[in-house]
Amino acid sequence: MEHTVKAYSEELNNLTAEVTRLGGLAEAQLSDSIDAVAHRDLPVAHQVIDRDDKLDLLQAEIERKAIRLIALRQPVAQDLRHTVAAMKISMQLERCGDLAKNIAKRCLVLAGSEPLPPLTRSIERMGQLVTSRVKEVLDAYSKGDIERAASVWSRDDEVDEHYDSLFRELLTYMMADPRTINACAHLLFIAKNLERIGDHATNIAEIVHFEITGEELQSDRPKWDSLQRSAAVE
Repeated sequence: MEHTVKAYSEELNNLTAEVTRLGGLAEAQLSDSIDAVAHRDLPVAHQVIDRDDKLDLLQAEIERKAIRLIALRQPVAQDLRHTVAAMKISMQLERCGDLAKNIAKRCLVLAGSEPLPPLTRSIERMGQLVTSRVKEVLDAYSKGDIERAASVWSRDDEVDEHYDSLFRELLTYMMADPRTINACAHLLFIAKNLERIGDHATNIAEIVHFEITGEELQSDRPKWDSLQRSAAVE
């Protein structure tokens, strides 16, 4: 019986370790994609694109292990929440990886246009903010830190505020010089991808909170309210 319990505990711990590893890969993808845009580094952009399959495979393996654990071990209460959380968080991280790959692809296209340093710096700042959110929520997950998870959740509107500010900045450039429209459109999609990654980080924070407490966060997710939200790039 002791052997069975030990094996079960090891399976749960392994699941957490695999999700943490996936989180590290997703965080690296995001950081590298931002660096590729900021420095017009095409080799790095290609590396981000090429590494995406690795994230997909690891996410599928985590899902397979979680389903197998549920079927064979029939976990209940916190163990069940832990298993389901691992599966749900891995899906959020895989999507972050997809968005980072999309950013890298936009970087390749932008390489053929004139540099726009002020806008690139704005993208870099937003990227650094989002990357810090992802890192913080992954730390919260690996350490079971409910306060840190709640902190990420409560600051979701900061990413939205950055996006809206960048959206207005891009519009100003496009209206002032129509020759920048193509490059600005790609930068706008990059900004939107970053905003979505921020949303995934907030989703992970909600999952971590439920895993630890068994309760949903009660209040509505904070959002930056602006008339210039870009429905056009949804």
